[in-house]
Amino acid sequence: MRQALLPDQEEVTLESLTTTASSGVLMMLRASRPGVACPSCGTVSRRVHSRYLRAIADLPWEGISVMIRLRTRRFFCTDDGCPKRIFVEPLPQTVNRYGRRTCRSRQALDSIAMALGGAAGARLARQLGLLVHRSTLLRVLRQGRSLAVPTTPRVLGIDDWAWRKGRRYGTILCDLERGGVVDLLPDRERTTVEHWLRVHPGVEIVSRDRDSAYSQAVRQAAPRAIQVADRWHLLRSCSETLRRSLAHWDTVLQQVAQTSVRERKPARPVTVQPSLKVGPGPISPAKIDARCRNRERRHARYLEVMERVHQGYSDNKIARELGLDRSTVLRWRLAGQFPERQDVPRSRQVDTFSTYLQQRWDEGCRTGMELWTELRQQGFTGGLDLVRIWIRRRYGLQSRRTYERRPRQRRASASQWLWLLLNEPARHRLLLADLYRQMPELAANAQAAREFFRIVRKRDIAAWPRWLEQARHTALAGFALSVQRDEAAVMAALRLPWSNGPVEGHVHRLKMLKRQMYGRAGFDLLRLRVLHAH
Repeated sequence: MRQALLPDQEEVTLESLTTTASSGVLMMLRASRPGVACPSCGTVSRRVHSRYLRAIADLPWEGISVMIRLRTRRFFCTDDGCPKRIFVEPLPQTVNRYGRRTCRSRQALDSIAMALGGAAGARLARQLGLLVHRSTLLRVLRQGRSLAVPTTPRVLGIDDWAWRKGRRYGTILCDLERGGVVDLLPDRERTTVEHWLRVHPGVEIVSRDRDSAYSQAVRQAAPRAIQVADRWHLLRSCSETLRRSLAHWDTVLQQVAQTSVRERKPARPVTVQPSLKVGPGPISPAKIDARCRNRERRHARYLEVMERVHQGYSDNKIARELGLDRSTVLRWRLAGQFPERQDVPRSRQVDTFSTYLQQRWDEGCRTGMELWTELRQQGFTGGLDLVRIWIRRRYGLQSRRTYERRPRQRRASASQWLWLLLNEPARHRLLLADLYRQMPELAANAQAAREFFRIVRKRDIAAWPRWLEQARHTALAGFALSVQRDEAAVMAALRLPWSNGPVEGHVHRLKMLKRQMYGRAGFDLLRLRVLHAH
């Protein structure tokens, strides 16, 4: 039991054990070694100069705080030639120099900080009986851990990670053979990666995404290394190219989809009762005028964008001059015509009281103020206008007439069309057949994209030249030209098993660690936690 109580039985001896007024435990210890070596010359000395007390915090016992009063000594150095005449007795297994906590307590705090960071670690330490501030945990972590020199991997995986998405990025380097993180770099500049590769020679294979900065850095610093393009990034680039090309046919795609559905699902007549809504309520002239003014303003801005597009301006330059977002300029440029805004139906708070409102309306209560007052007594927190709008939408148009109910058409997004074109599910084959018959160019684009997916997934190197020739005559021509410039890395991706999949997993873990630190720590602590995570 004594061995479990003492930090180190060879260095200290227990003198007494008492409780304190604050329900804690106080241990009186003294240094027990008969002689101590001088830290300067190494001569063992037994001549005691003086003694003094040190107050040290130890690990808690079942949540009870433990304080140590350690009686330690100063010694004379017996070597006349030693420059240090008096030295303090070192106790390396018990407490560090100038330390206020025992070594084992400091190791526990270091492990907590490594696993949870500052704020979360401080909460856990408080539950365990270790009263410590989050800043102290981070300081203990920085002082207690040292980074070893990164080893040079044979197969290196490289990718970027976001400090702040769209603003600032760093670089992560992984050993794909051992599955661990090798190093973190504070940015993704070509010169930074190139410097790291020159300092760590011996890399034979580099798996990367399609970033040209990484490929140039590898080409300059490790010219003999084989570059492998990541297959997932290749497939994503191909699908994004096809998706962007769909913006040019957006109107035609929606018309084909609606026509195909109407031909296969004929409408059925429905008789509408007076108490049911058959159309939207009347819109005030002021709201109509506001919508017209907004459309004229957007249309004028659209004409300004297209005028600069015809003049050869880039998207970034147009966005800066007109004060628009770059994605808006890109969407308008690819649309082919002015994109009209679509009304989106919204659910309102008053809709939850529809049953009560309809009941009171049928009973003859037709005053919006009275209905609103009754709803307030039932917990409704909205305004009077919401009740009036509901009445106008519900009972604004009433008639006994027969109309044809059409199936509601949901506007398919570009991503949904992309999925249909790449997968061609059986239930949509008739729709795709109509689409390909009216737009043969789109059929050729989809066929080229599917063929590229097949080549990458099946590793069909023999079909690569034929696909390049086929893609030159489609909307994938620009993508085909870019992968042809990086053809050596693409061929290596089809031939070798390496990819950036493990690197992406480490990037996800890095994001978790970064968010745990709530922005308090810098790059040095993030790098420390990522590299010591295993």
